[in-house]
Amino acid sequence: MNPSDPRRRDSRPSALPTTQLQSDPHDETRAVADRYARRARTIDARLYSMLSPDVWQTVQERQRAILKLFKRLGWPDLRGLKLIEVGCGSGVNLLEFLRIGFAPQNLSGVELLPDRLAMARRVLPKTLQLHGGDACLLDLPAGSQDVVFQATVFSSLLDTDFRIRLAERMWSWVKPGGGVLWYDFTVNNPKNPDVRGVPLRHVQRLFPQGRLNVTRVTLAPPLARKICQLSPSLYPVFNAVPQLRTHALVWIEKPLS
Repeated sequence: MNPSDPRRRDSRPSALPTTQLQSDPHDETRAVADRYARRARTIDARLYSMLSPDVWQTVQERQRAILKLFKRLGWPDLRGLKLIEVGCGSGVNLLEFLRIGFAPQNLSGVELLPDRLAMARRVLPKTLQLHGGDACLLDLPAGSQDVVFQATVFSSLLDTDFRIRLAERMWSWVKPGGGVLWYDFTVNNPKNPDVRGVPLRHVQRLFPQGRLNVTRVTLAPPLARKICQLSPSLYPVFNAVPQLRTHALVWIEKPLS
């Protein structure tokens, strides 16, 4: 059954996992900060460096998928569109959106972690507005954004209630005819308890009014690292097998009425 089928749109509390619920939303923001700090101490930064062939293969694949999506949506000129990234980190993704044609004054980002926000402020244009803190508390006008983008943010949120609150907040910012642009992995990483995959059925239940257009992307990173050590040219060969892709690029469109 298609994940956008309305027959699957049961109520959110029963549709999503109910483990690890927390009564205070600030508990989850603190937990996220702690988990990222732990990763910074324990994970080799070279795994995510653009100098690694598997990383640039993954990034370029996602870029192509986003460009194809915008073309399909009939957006030949991106300068007039407004986009905000939730969890913008050091600004790498916003730099990509600048490169493909978004105007800096129409781009914005919100980032929880102060050190990453400071890095973004150093590299991004001054006219690109950046916000610090919890995105759920951001006072952004309803229906003001054509695109609300998130990349591997929800898989870092282990509190189900917090996921729901953030999804509702993001959806409120989207104007009719716009959408949430979602990039995240759909399966759990058994070696990393700090993340939890978000299956497509849960994406639909986070945005029950949205229409999902799904593109499977990203060769499983452990496999991608191994084969790219042999030859980067092997990445598209293995990535041609859909079952080996671990992430989804999803356009969650808000209906016009």
